[in-house]
Amino acid sequence: MDTGSQDMNVEGELQKRFLLWGPYALLVLATGIALFTVEELMTRAELYATGPAVAAAVVLQLWAWRTGACLPDGKPSQARAYYLIRTPLALVLTHLNPFYSIYAVLGYFDTGHYQLGIRWGRMSLLATAVTMAYGQSAGHLPLFAALFVLHASLTLVFEHMGKKAEEDREAKTATILALEDANARLEQALAENAALHEQLVVQAREAGVSDERRRLAAEIHDTIAQALTGVVTQLQAASDTEDRPAAQTHIDRATALARTGLGEARRSVRNLSPAALVHDDLPEALKKTVDDWSRQATARAEFTLTGTVSPLHDEIQATLLRIAQEALTNTAKHAHATRVGVTLSYMDDEITLDVRDDGRGFDPALDGTIGFGLSGMRARAERLAGTVGIESEPGYGTAISARVPLVNHA
Repeated sequence: MDTGSQDMNVEGELQKRFLLWGPYALLVLATGIALFTVEELMTRAELYATGPAVAAAVVLQLWAWRTGACLPDGKPSQARAYYLIRTPLALVLTHLNPFYSIYAVLGYFDTGHYQLGIRWGRMSLLATAVTMAYGQSAGHLPLFAALFVLHASLTLVFEHMGKKAEEDREAKTATILALEDANARLEQALAENAALHEQLVVQAREAGVSDERRRLAAEIHDTIAQALTGVVTQLQAASDTEDRPAAQTHIDRATALARTGLGEARRSVRNLSPAALVHDDLPEALKKTVDDWSRQATARAEFTLTGTVSPLHDEIQATLLRIAQEALTNTAKHAHATRVGVTLSYMDDEITLDVRDDGRGFDPALDGTIGFGLSGMRARAERLAGTVGIESEPGYGTAISARVPLVNHA
């Protein structure tokens, strides 16, 4: 909730408290002052009549409190009945003792809450003005007339000011609601843009991978295929000649071409899918990799799979397998661990790979600790909009966690 909405809620709560408890407070205050002025301002008959009138006012306030008639959100019929009964009752109390005009002054403050309409609202305000002028004039007719004109004028001014303030509040409320709606739509648009951006990043990356594979295919065609063609040609020439030195020359040339082709092959296939993924999916390839590593190393390694397995994009599988292989290689070289755990977890929108060992650990904060292998893991994950986290402490093992978006196989 923003500041404007909070201010409106605070204002509404204060208004509600005044409408509930203000009449009681003013009635008690007026009654207390009236008791001190009984001998000067009231006859015995007026004193006897004041008790039932005050009791009637208390009963009216209790009824309004229980039904909510004194609140802006009360039933319109009950609200009008409450105001139209309270106004003449306040006039009667003011006639009995002028200080009860303190209670009658409520009519100036809450007329706008009871949906009386413009005509009846103004008549109610004028009735309150009559009550106030009567209580202040002490029965002096010219003074009453002058005070009534004063109160009526002030009433109309206050009505205009109150109406203006209400219009300003409504405009402010409409502005706040419009801003909240605009903020909500902006947040939704930002979320949609973020999702679209992520989708575009993945698509661009896939397009880049496809372009790179086409480039490698062309390179293989222009280098390895030509080298193999030359090898075949030289071997064929060697088989066709009966001159041994000439045949040896052809064989030497074929050998050189084969070595060149082998070098080109090693360079070209370096970034293609690992051989382990040719016949197996990622979980099976990881399990075999962990089992093979455990047989060759001195540590016991276990593979764990969690979540629902789904077919992954080839680049995702290759990246996670390479990260696992690099992590296990580092463990064998540096960790001196006795137990290693590899966990692959399929989640709603991402897939994680965790490799943990109980080896000697290291301090990742020290300069030079993060070697080429760990940097390579991070680089591989970042190419897929993923991350690699490393947690380690000397003497307490190492944990490597790779997280990449879960992109299914197209």
